[in-house]
Amino acid sequence: MKERRQYERFMFAFPVRIETMMTGRKKVLDLATRDISVSGTFIATLTSFPQRTRFILDFTIPSDSIKGPKNAKSLRGYTGSMVRSTPHGMAINFDRECRIEGLKAL
Repeated sequence: MKERRQYERFMFAFPVRIETMMTGRKKVLDLATRDISVSGTFIATLTSFPQRTRFILDFTIPSDSIKGPKNAKSLRGYTGSMVRSTPHGMAINFDRECRIEGLKAL
């Protein structure tokens, strides 16, 4: 099967705090990524959300894990929408490209 993704995926389990952007029903969860790319991430969770739920994502990446930019704040405050869910988690598409170029060195 031909790979359809535009960006390379990195299989890393980074802690991520997600916060829903739903009016009146704010929910904050501490979870972990299964993979991440410049355009999005798959987050392991058993919690379900409505399709297109918007999130704010703060990734925690140990500074000794990144070659190049070591500022973990560059991976905080990302926003995106859930584009797909499975029984094991959900795929979130970022609103802007994620600065993960240093992860290739892991």
